[in-house]
Amino acid sequence: MCGNNMSVPLLAEAVTVSGTEKETAAVIFLHGLGDTGHGWSDAMTSIRLPYVKYICPHAPRIPVTLNMKMTMPSWFDLMGLSPESPEDEAGIKRAAENIKAIIDHETKNGIPANRVLLGGFSQGGALSLYTALTCQQQLAGVVALSCWLPLHKTFPQAASGSANKDIHILQCHGEMDPMIPVQFGAMTAEKLKTIVNPQKVSFRTYPGLMHSSCPQVIFFFQRQPKSLLLLSV
Repeated sequence: MCGNNMSVPLLAEAVTVSGTEKETAAVIFLHGLGDTGHGWSDAMTSIRLPYVKYICPHAPRIPVTLNMKMTMPSWFDLMGLSPESPEDEAGIKRAAENIKAIIDHETKNGIPANRVLLGGFSQGGALSLYTALTCQQQLAGVVALSCWLPLHKTFPQAASGSANKDIHILQCHGEMDPMIPVQFGAMTAEKLKTIVNPQKVSFRTYPGLMHSSCPQVIFFFQRQPKSLLLLSV
């Protein structure tokens, strides 16, 4: 079963950027609402490390309440984008289990969980945070771009069985983000500090940046020693 991507549904169609040397670490990066793994695979290629495998899965296509029930790639249903909006609890938990299945697959194939970094943008960043904080395997870290913590009211209790109380979390957020206001990102960072070691949470903001990434964010993602460089040989 090890090595059979068909046993993990999200891996069957995922965009994978292979390492140029023996792969001893992995980055699983989750795209935002309406996007696909292709949207971030080029960015991963631009910062690739030779011993790291980059996995950019595609979200399933589902009706999204926030967008008038239009069907589009979405990790879970979205009803709103404010801290008090109702949330798709079952869908969020199901999506997190699907990401954990990718982590399990990689560990069975020789990459230790503590050398797996989760990352994501917007809804994908939200899912990466929730997955890491409820994961029973110790991960390398999380890079969460322009996002929030789903089901935030269930924490810290929801993380009671997590192996990631000391995990490094890098949050990056545009100060002009009209979709996920930077204040929501700051609230998320403060919440995270009540769940994990607060010294391991880094929140960086970018003047003029809207709901998107930029070269400075990608460069910091690459160079930040508490994120990718945790995966050094």
